[in-house]
Amino acid sequence: MSNSGIKTIHAWEPWFFLFFGIFHLHRIWALIDRESYASFWMGILESKGWPYFVLMGLLAGLCVIGIVTFIRERGHNFWWRWIYIGGGSYVLFDLFAIATGMKMWADLLAKMFDVNSPYWNVVWGFFVVLGGLVFVLGLSLLKNKK
Repeated sequence: MSNSGIKTIHAWEPWFFLFFGIFHLHRIWALIDRESYASFWMGILESKGWPYFVLMGLLAGLCVIGIVTFIRERGHNFWWRWIYIGGGSYVLFDLFAIATGMKMWADLLAKMFDVNSPYWNVVWGFFVVLGGLVFVLGLSLLKNKK
C-alpha cells in the first residue's frame, strides 16, 4: 500500500495480467489441434515431472501474491483487484485438486480434455476469450502505470 493512502498500481501488476492473459490465450492451440493440445497437457498433469512443479509453483505463487496484495490494499483497491480473489482462489483450488488427485476434479479434467466432447470449442473458446480480456487489462494497466 502506498504511504499516502492513494490507489497505486504496483509495477508487477500489469505483468501479472499479461502473463495470465498469455497463459489463457495459448489455448487457441486447443481450437486448432485438439489431439496435440490434450495430449500435451494431460501428459504434464499425469507425469508430474519438473515442468508440472515449475508451472504449478509459478501459478500458485502469483495467485498468493495477488491475494496478499488485495488484502494489504483493502480500502485502496481498484475494481480489477477482485480478480485476485476470485481468479486466485479458483486457480489455487484447481492446483490443490490436481495435486491431491481429487476424484471429482480428475473426472472434470477428463471431460474437459475429451477431444470428442461436443463442448470442446465452448470450453476452450471461453478460456481464449478470458485470456484476451485479461491480456487487454494488463496492457491497460501498463499504459496507466506509465
